[in-house]
Amino acid sequence: MPIQSTRGAGSAKGFGFTAGAKTFEVDFLVIAGGGSGGGGPNSGGGGAGGYRTSFPGGTKIKILGVQPITVGGGGPGTPPSGNPGTSGNSSIFGSITSAGGGGGGAGSDIGLSGGSGGGTGYATAQPGGTGNSPPVSPPQGNDGGSVNSTGAPAYGSSGGGGAGGVGGAGLSNGGGAGGPGSESSITGSPVTRAGGGGGGGDVGTGGAGGPGGGGAGGTNTGGTTVGGTGTVNTGSGGGGAGGSGGGGGGAGGSGIVVVRAPSAFTFSVSPGTNTTSTAPNGDKIATFTVSGSLTTTG
Repeated sequence: MPIQSTRGAGSAKGFGFTAGAKTFEVDFLVIAGGGSGGGGPNSGGGGAGGYRTSFPGGTKIKILGVQPITVGGGGPGTPPSGNPGTSGNSSIFGSITSAGGGGGGAGSDIGLSGGSGGGTGYATAQPGGTGNSPPVSPPQGNDGGSVNSTGAPAYGSSGGGGAGGVGGAGLSNGGGAGGPGSESSITGSPVTRAGGGGGGGDVGTGGAGGPGGGGAGGTNTGGTTVGGTGTVNTGSGGGGAGGSGGGGGGAGGSGIVVVRAPSAFTFSVSPGTNTTSTAPNGDKIATFTVSGSLTTTG
């Protein structure tokens, strides 16, 4: 799905200004950690972390000097306990906060709310977890999928919401797919991130992970199939556990923060795990895969 370039664009008022100090106007992509899938049996997929960006054509933000950056971790994998998944952690850059994705529901649990909502467990006919929570405009994510009916011998949980769409509904013969992620070229080439986790299946198959890194839902193989893990630094949701015997839910993927500025600027980042690069048009790019700080001069 094409990216909505102004999704979650923040105020241009800036952050932490000091009178007389020089400020810098930059583009951003801020993705929070994804939620984990619910623990078995047969649980909903985790929702993707909130996805907020100004690139291209959205409202930039102003920053000043040394800027702290928080990259949210994904929800940890869920043991085969029949418990819901864990929501991801927020990512923060200046005035922009993206909310962690909601954990997937287990059994009769509805998916948790978050940047994108988690999918709902198989044992209740209910909607999925609420996305874009807390609400921002444009929205930072979408709802988890619904479960429309329950009953043996074959039923599935719903997929977690993704940045680009709602999670798939639980099916009579398997889990719902995770919602799709969204594509961004802020780093200079197109990359899709923040897909929802697939819902777990019982007799049927688990739902596919949402494009952009979502983990697949577990399938009933001896009653113990584990949900797939969301891809690291995409903010994607983990897959829900499958099988009547109960497997574990997949962990959510960690988030990412990308900052882009005109070629006249200079970026430095810490710690060294984070990187700087140059776009084809000369713009400077700072990519944060772990929490750290950004120093801007120009």
